[in-house]
Amino acid sequence: MAKVGDVIEIIEMLDEPDYTGRTGTITKIDGIGQLHGTWGSLAVCPEVDKIKIIAELK
Repeated sequence: MAKVGDVIEIIEMLDEPDYTGRTGTITKIDGIGQLHGTWGSLAVCPEVDKIKIIAELK
């Protein structure tokens, strides 16, 4: 389960091929569970998009 401070890689974002391969740090998780972070202006939806945690905040 991803949390604020984790670094993720976007494997696939539905309908957003330009985001494939981007990495960034999660800065916020909103009320519906979307991940916001330093990879760009779009939020990642963990239920739909594919991500990989590459560094966990401890």
